[in-house]
Order: sequence, then C-alpha cells, then structure tokens
Amino acid sequence: MKAILFGASGMVGQGVLRECLRDERVAAVLSVGRSPSGVSHGKLTEILWKDLTHLAPIEDRLRGYDAAFFCLGISVLGRTEAEYRAVTYEVTLAVARALVPLDPGLTFVYISGAGTDSTEHGRRMWARVKGATENALLRLPFKGAYMFRPGAIQPLHGVRSKTPLYRFLYLLLRPFLPIFLRLAPNSVTTTEKVGRAMIRVAIEGAPQHLLDTREINRLGA
Repeated sequence: MKAILFGASGMVGQGVLRECLRDERVAAVLSVGRSPSGVSHGKLTEILWKDLTHLAPIEDRLRGYDAAFFCLGISVLGRTEAEYRAVTYEVTLAVARALVPLDPGLTFVYISGAGTDSTEHGRRMWARVKGATENALLRLPFKGAYMFRPGAIQPLHGVRSKTPLYRFLYLLLRPFLPIFLRLAPNSVTTTEKVGRAMIRVAIEGAPQHLLDTREINRLGA
C-alpha cells in the first residue's frame, strides 16, 4: 500500500507516520503539509505546500496512491465558527475533492473526534463543523471513507502536540492515562493504536464508516 499523509507534524499525524514507516505493508508514504515532519526514512517523501486548497500544481505527484490519512486540524479554542470551519471543513474538503479524480481506488481516513454531531444542528460549534465535514466526505465517491472519532489520545514514542495548552495537559495527566486506559478502555486510545487502525482499515476496510474509540482500539491492537 502507498499512502498520502496530511498533517504529519501534528500529534496524531506523528503517530500515524511512525506506524506507516514501521509497517511492512506500507510501501511508501507521501507527507503533504506546511511543516516538515522532521523524519528521514527511505519510505518517506515530503512535499511542503502552504495552500492545501490549491493542489493543482502538484497533482501529478499525488497520483498512484491507495490511501489518504487526513490528520490535519486546529484547536477550536479562541476561534469563531467561521475561522474553525475554514480549516476543519474547507481545507479538508478541498483536499478530498482534489484526490477523487486522481486516485479512483483511494480510501480516505479522516481524524474527527468523539462527540461529533452528524445532524450538524447541535449546540456545540466544533461538533457541528466536524459533523458537516464527515457527512461531506462520506458523499464523495471514494473506494472507502472512514471517520475516526477518538476520545482522549495518549501520545507515545516521543510524539508531542503542537498546541502548548495540550502539551501542558498531557504532561499533567500523563501519570493517570494508564489508569484511564484500564478503567475506561472505550474512552482512551493512543497515537500508536490510531496509526495501526488507520492502516488496517485502509488495507482491509471496515463494516462501518464511523469508528469510535472502542473500534479504534480493537483495530489497532
């Protein structure tokens, strides 16, 4: 399998990249984003590209892939709905729509979040926007499309969040995460399990398109 990874420098993206490079079933990874991953590996190629809503100049380099792992996102903290939607919905859909004609057999895997609102009409702004994004992705003619809805994610193997507040919270909660994993296994996952699960659904598929923490942990075990 050959995969395109968007958001490799973020916390989830770092974990997904690590698992892709470790997995013998993944022959090649193309990282596309504004920031370098900071990783050097024989299977990894990187394209630094600032405007993901305009991929036409690099279309030829995006052909021939089996899966796209979309891990790019921003925090909702301090942002208006328009600002949050501009990245969460508009950028994601611009990328997805660009890939459809380039790779007809592509499986698209999107990192969403627990509590996402599929009705698009709930009170929580971020959940509405995520729900609209998921719904739009599921309408596109991909070979397969899977929406990952993890709850809390424990970063492993040196993976770090780019958001200072999240880094502080992870540092503060780190001693308790193993306990949460034992007491509430269906609400906590790890960057390792997320990466493994994304690879697995890209290769094998899954019976459902919306995958919660329980399913992520099962597939990523």
